[in-house]
Amino acid sequence: MIPIRDDQPRFSDPFVTYFLIAINTVIFLLEWALDPSSLTGLLYEFGMIPSHVAGLVSGAHGINPTVALVPMFTSMFLHGSWMHVIGNMWFLWIFGDNIEDYLGHFKYLAFYLGSGVAAALAQIVVNPFSTVPNVGASGAIAGVLGAYFILYPKARVLTWFPLFFFFHLPAWVMLGYWFVYQFLSGAATSITQAGENSGGIAFWAHVGGFVAGIVLIKIIPERPRRYRYGAW
Repeated sequence: MIPIRDDQPRFSDPFVTYFLIAINTVIFLLEWALDPSSLTGLLYEFGMIPSHVAGLVSGAHGINPTVALVPMFTSMFLHGSWMHVIGNMWFLWIFGDNIEDYLGHFKYLAFYLGSGVAAALAQIVVNPFSTVPNVGASGAIAGVLGAYFILYPKARVLTWFPLFFFFHLPAWVMLGYWFVYQFLSGAATSITQAGENSGGIAFWAHVGGFVAGIVLIKIIPERPRRYRYGAW
């Protein structure tokens, strides 16, 4: 199922969402311009590598805290393919504006980054020995989806079922299906790739980000209504 648009109104301009989409797109264009060797080096330097973080936590010698922890943030702005970045930015475009409208610009940015870090931690817990760099904004955007699921469950989302038809679905159905799919896919991947050090989709990061978004949106207070509606 691919969301096309939602009908949830917003009352402010989502400047942070626009910025996140722009910076992710620009960085991917810079990635695309690199030769394969340079791109691989970039992904291993700024992608989040679970074994580095797990080694730091366990007290392993020779693990630089900066090298282990900084990529938990930088990896959110790297993508592996055109479809990867387009898919992520499309979901952010549809659902991010309403969460930014609810929280306000600064708190929304903190929420986004916090969801991304929680997503990375979830992937580390599930696969702590992986030396494959994890990249993408999917975990942070999953947090946005989790918040939307809680705040606007009855909003209607025009959804495309490929090769079939367009249909309006309540947000809780569309996003609930997305979460269950990620969870089941993560469980299946954990079974089929047990003990392997391979790449692929970080489904557990999606699950962790979604759950983090649900938790954080209940903790972070809504922006004052006078700011939301432009009345001073």
